[in-house]
Amino acid sequence: MKKFINDPKAFVPEMLKGLALANPDTLTYDPKYNLIVRADAPNNDKVSIIQGSGSGHEPAHVMIVGKGMLDAACPGDVFAAPPTDFVVEAARRVKSDKGVLLLVNNYTGDKMAFEMAEELAAAEGIKVRTLFIDDDVAVKDSLYTIGRRGVAGNFFVIKAVGAAAEAGKDLDEIVRIGEKVNAVTRTMGVALTACTPPAKGEPLFEIGDDEIEVGIGIHGEPGRARQKWVPANEIVDLLLEPIVSDIPYSSGDDVALMVNGLGGTPISELYLLYGIAHEKLAAQGITPTRSYVGEYCTSLDMAGASITLVKLDDEIRELLEAPAEIPIRTF
Repeated sequence: MKKFINDPKAFVPEMLKGLALANPDTLTYDPKYNLIVRADAPNNDKVSIIQGSGSGHEPAHVMIVGKGMLDAACPGDVFAAPPTDFVVEAARRVKSDKGVLLLVNNYTGDKMAFEMAEELAAAEGIKVRTLFIDDDVAVKDSLYTIGRRGVAGNFFVIKAVGAAAEAGKDLDEIVRIGEKVNAVTRTMGVALTACTPPAKGEPLFEIGDDEIEVGIGIHGEPGRARQKWVPANEIVDLLLEPIVSDIPYSSGDDVALMVNGLGGTPISELYLLYGIAHEKLAAQGITPTRSYVGEYCTSLDMAGASITLVKLDDEIRELLEAPAEIPIRTF
């Protein structure tokens, strides 16, 4: 393993310190609890939004703290849920008279940490709710899951509830919006290679040079099937069909289309996949009117990609179009 790394145990703290130093006017960092917090938080005029999970999925979630998105992120170690006390401390830091919303990707460790944190925060008098995100169509339940997993589609929930919070909506309304967006968001991923966690120092799983894992989890969990590599057109079919048929999406729908890289895929390949997916959807009468291509929720250095669709209506479209300010800058 060759990575830019010192002590593997210091990987997450050093990454978070660098993120805060690069954004001193907008972010603060508490190394005791691994917290990244908006510098202007808390704000009693808005609901505060918190998300957290294992590290290794950057830019999710520590790199999307900012106006119109998260108020705080509380990551755990690589691929490990944050400790409950980290989540409770995050709620304390950004507690607001309007309340706190905890967003949780649907994994066992994350659910346990956040559900216990909700109880403890409520016992301290913090007005708090929890919303679970489960956009992955690859698996419904398995030895590795407690239902559908929360993966790259969580970005759309974050964007929508973040926009609603900035607009001054109350906690119940924001929960309604988050549940609505989650209900029309579906994701499916594929891996070409494994990833290498810093503490492990070797690939998390073995996969042949001529194989792909269809329906992979972002922690390397098995998907629907392992099969021989096929060209990109066929890979897009393997991802799109389960997504489109799940809700189902149908002719006449407007959608947001995301092609998300898992950490080790060149942007050129992601745009290639986007073009194929766009044309295949258009052939079914499904129109991508909002486009997202890049790395949103990664799996360290895994070569692979996921496709996400969100069925749009006027309310969701307006929330996705609302401005946001986060550390991921463009020139």
